[in-house]
Amino acid sequence: MKLRVGFEMNYNFPQPTPMIMVLGMHFTRASDIIVPDHLTTRPSVPIAPYRDVFGNWCSRIVAPAGSMRLAADGMIHDCGLPDPVVTSAIQHAIEDLPSDTLVYLLGSRYCETDRLSEAAWQLFQNTPPGWARVQAICDSSTAISRSATNTPAPP
Repeated sequence: MKLRVGFEMNYNFPQPTPMIMVLGMHFTRASDIIVPDHLTTRPSVPIAPYRDVFGNWCSRIVAPAGSMRLAADGMIHDCGLPDPVVTSAIQHAIEDLPSDTLVYLLGSRYCETDRLSEAAWQLFQNTPPGWARVQAICDSSTAISRSATNTPAPP
């Protein structure tokens, strides 16, 4: 099946603003891309691509003061099958994880982990560790995403 992918985001910046974005299709799907989802900007600004330590393609720009539109539109081939369900998946103890995986446990500067960790634990501490906990988190995220709206901040 063919899936259309893309986005349009509009911003209003009070001053020139450097941005780093991870917005495109994941490189592991390169052989499935029918129409690339190239990032476009309006007004047009130079876009500098690079790969981050996780292998993601990132785009750097300096958005000018004023209105800025970021957009992409592409198409990808997908089998349409859901991700596999492995209800027997276990949750490993942190001390048992390989050292090269620990970087994925670090907090993100895009998320206030110091404020949200306690709320997350309150929401999910009573779920069984392993697949059931991950599924509960995914289900909760999906419900939140469906009910969320993005409202621009006043100028």
